[in-house]
Amino acid sequence: MTTENATLEGYIAVNAALYAESRPFHALYIDQVKRYDRHLKALAKRATTKSIPVSYIASDELHALAQGNSHGGVVALVGARRFVTLQDLLALANTPFIVMLDGIEDPYNFGYTVRALYAAGVDGLVVRPRNWTTAAAVVGRASAGASERIPMAIAETAQVAADFFREQGFTIATTAHHDRAVSLFDAPLTGKLFLLIGGEKRGITRSFLNQADLIITIPYARPDFQQSLGTVSAASALVFEAMRQRHQP
Repeated sequence: MTTENATLEGYIAVNAALYAESRPFHALYIDQVKRYDRHLKALAKRATTKSIPVSYIASDELHALAQGNSHGGVVALVGARRFVTLQDLLALANTPFIVMLDGIEDPYNFGYTVRALYAAGVDGLVVRPRNWTTAAAVVGRASAGASERIPMAIAETAQVAADFFREQGFTIATTAHHDRAVSLFDAPLTGKLFLLIGGEKRGITRSFLNQADLIITIPYARPDFQQSLGTVSAASALVFEAMRQRHQP
């Protein structure tokens, strides 16, 4: 992964990264008309690594630093995202629910999907190596800061991650229209679970489908509609059904 600097924009994303200490912070810039906002400055001073310099600057200077127009008066210059190991993800819960996102190319879709995963209580996220530095601001805003809060690990391939979690007693699950597929509402999702969610273009490889323990299909209320759901919609349906099963008495 790259070590180049990136920017985070918006109060929610910057606050999440400060709270989770998911990145090194080099500088925090706040619109000078928002000097009353002391929460971010207090978090910056409490950073465990070192106190983060906070500057109150004019709006036009903030616009020059930001990639978009929705920064809301807060921009941070940050370093690379801190990752945990696959082994670290095992300690997050007694029966961890781990999701891997593979093949999502659009940073907005990636961010929206991570937002759904975090909201539904997914314990950890696995991704393949990729330089998301130039899109950090987009992903942070789209995920409402969830991309900074959720523990995230890297695996070279989906197969590497699946092999690791299978050895730890996880059910290896994915989604596809397949002769072994079971309805989402009949799928057992309460145990230690590793779920691979693929992008809309590449999908899941046949070799992965052949060795998956559980293949899930999302049933439609209208059988005449045969088109696939987008990644964000499909991921949301999957993880919230898992949440329902895992939290019911």
